[in-house]
Amino acid sequence: MSLSALSQSRFVPFSKPPASVCILRLSAIGDTTNIVPVVHAMQQQWPNCAITWVIGAGEYQLMQYLQGVEFITFDKRSGLRGLREFKQQMSGRQFEALFHMQAALRASVLSLCIKAPVRLGFDRQRAVDFQWLFSNRRIAAQPNAHVLDGFLAFLSAAGCADMPPNWRFDVPDTVRDSTLRKLPDQQPFVAINACSSVRKNNWRNWPIKHYKPVIHYLQERGFRVVLTGGPAENERLVAQQINEQSGGTLIDLCGQTTLGELYALLSQARLLIAPDTGPAHIANLAGTPVVGLYASSNPLRTGPYRFQNFVVNAYPNALQTYMGKTINQVKWGQRVRHPEVMNLITPDAVIDKIDQVLEASQAGQDIH
Repeated sequence: MSLSALSQSRFVPFSKPPASVCILRLSAIGDTTNIVPVVHAMQQQWPNCAITWVIGAGEYQLMQYLQGVEFITFDKRSGLRGLREFKQQMSGRQFEALFHMQAALRASVLSLCIKAPVRLGFDRQRAVDFQWLFSNRRIAAQPNAHVLDGFLAFLSAAGCADMPPNWRFDVPDTVRDSTLRKLPDQQPFVAINACSSVRKNNWRNWPIKHYKPVIHYLQERGFRVVLTGGPAENERLVAQQINEQSGGTLIDLCGQTTLGELYALLSQARLLIAPDTGPAHIANLAGTPVVGLYASSNPLRTGPYRFQNFVVNAYPNALQTYMGKTINQVKWGQRVRHPEVMNLITPDAVIDKIDQVLEASQAGQDIH
């Protein structure tokens, strides 16, 4: 079969379950949490398969607790030196299949160091940054799919049966204990993670002023409010400002938790309020309801998979307001890049979603 014909094929020719598979997905935090159901499905259907995951060094700080996986970390800041070290590390190793699950040129260059006769990548539409040149099999096209569904399509292409996503994940008791020591008592709490990653023209953060009435409402309902986030200066400054406008009554843990501790913390929260950011997916992994704040990006593609019904979805309004278009008139995943876009989300809309979460929980409903 020619290379061009091979690259058109969706189906992996396994006559029996593979003995070894290498997953290549470096980043980001939220995306790596969505690999967890893929790993569990492989472990259930291919119990004798050795799974290796090439992952970013930062993302590994959380995923290290996923059982039954060999992790190989790559520091994305290491440049050519890191590439040479990775090539040496992979020298002499062979896998039956590579699941190339990151359509980015850096990841594709790394993939050249991974030896595998079957190299499964995204369909041509999603194989951006020339990823299609680095694979010889493709998953089926999935128009308008969530990121997780795109990952699960690798399993379908490899012959695995469809099964509900298994989110099983946990951190050691030592990590949980160190997290609980950061809280003053056992009063029920709601977490707020106000910042997404810093990128050019990345207006995904909800304005600070809008948090005040939401926090006041939560406190009236008897909840503590815990602020979470990373150690970056901008995140800590935002958390400080949110706390100050609420009279310094909040528990500010921004920058004070490891990713494992953040998972443990969010697993104890009644809910998380957050924009399109990695901690929203960490809460999703933990089974904690997420009131997602989405206007600049489409939650049907990148929102918390298990809690889409609790997302404040201003994305259609944003498309119409700032681009004059509907969802059907733009490419899937189109961002709305306007500095005022998140103002389309009102505090009342967020409070309404909070009520929905609490009412469903009190009624004993399955809110996943």
